[in-house]
Amino acid sequence: MFLRFFENLRSADVPVSMREFLAFLEGMKRGLVTYDVEGFYYLARTAMVKDERHLDKFDRAFAATFEGLEHISFDDVLNAVDIPADWLEKMAEKHLSAEEMAEIEALGGFDKLMETLKERLKEQEKRHQGGSKWIGTAGTSPFGAYGYNPEGVRIGQDRSRHKRAVKVWDRRDFRNLDDSVELGTRNIKVALKRLRNWARDGAHEELDLDGTIRATAEHGYLDVKTRPERRNAVKILLFLDVGGSMDPHIKIVEELFSAARAEFKHMEYYYFHNCLYEGVWKDNARRWNHQIPTWEVLRTYGPDYKCIFVGDASMSPYEIAYRGGANEHWNEETGETWLRRAREQWPDNLWINPLPQEHWQYTHSIAMIREIFEDRMVPMTLEGITRGMKALT
Repeated sequence: MFLRFFENLRSADVPVSMREFLAFLEGMKRGLVTYDVEGFYYLARTAMVKDERHLDKFDRAFAATFEGLEHISFDDVLNAVDIPADWLEKMAEKHLSAEEMAEIEALGGFDKLMETLKERLKEQEKRHQGGSKWIGTAGTSPFGAYGYNPEGVRIGQDRSRHKRAVKVWDRRDFRNLDDSVELGTRNIKVALKRLRNWARDGAHEELDLDGTIRATAEHGYLDVKTRPERRNAVKILLFLDVGGSMDPHIKIVEELFSAARAEFKHMEYYYFHNCLYEGVWKDNARRWNHQIPTWEVLRTYGPDYKCIFVGDASMSPYEIAYRGGANEHWNEETGETWLRRAREQWPDNLWINPLPQEHWQYTHSIAMIREIFEDRMVPMTLEGITRGMKALT
């Protein structure tokens, strides 16, 4: 019954032996789990995975073997679900083929785009849908929502779809990352341990066994010695990109954030959106009215801190290279200027990117960030984090 599962594990390069597979079958035979999918998963994983590096491969093989698909007709869905009106409105959204997208040309640069938007706001008198010029919906105009244009200003749309917007007109609220997440953080903690630098400081809190034996032998009576507890002395400054194109990566970034909070005693963190500018924040709920000047952060933390940026680096190139190119506000200095200041202040720096590395070549802004960081960018995989920790040491 489970031979296909065993074959999928071997195909996924999980080094499971026949003895381990038989132990798993013995557990099933003895009824250790019955009608409990979660218990079945943990029994299989415990019996057949002996190295935490193979947990992800095991999960993929498990899903490929046991994940079932339900076939539900469209008529069943319509009969069972009362579709909200706003869903039906978005059905008017225009889906273009790759060839059609390629035929749509950008307006010709950031300055021209903003100038044209100003003219449209003055001239437009009514709502438009499906057009190519006015501010509207479901069209090819560079201004509006739920359409497509290779270079535009998004107005009135709840989230990014094509990741092409140069600016976002609407105010967006992001949520803070959860640093109490535990699921999946174990392997990340193992990778982060490479950055440890042990030091003894603070109060005398632990028994110094060697010192006690030596002092007792010298004095002829029990002479208990204590010493400061060893602590990880590495100082970490974490900059976390939130919102927009980072939404699909929230879970893995939360796992990294939680693991880092557990591993490093001296760790400070700040949020930013897309690129570093003149302000950062600690609480996403207050990011509009309680920003911390980036200059203040640069002056507060010394060059002994190791600086790590976490973000997909996927944005309009204007956000990095132009004054005023920031996605949600007018920036007096370019994002590149602020990133270079950060690298100068903290020479031990790194950029961790949650996007798969094979996709980096298709986004121009990623190439720009890699150039600014002198190729000190690693993917958010266990191998990538391990490589990044080695680079920081």
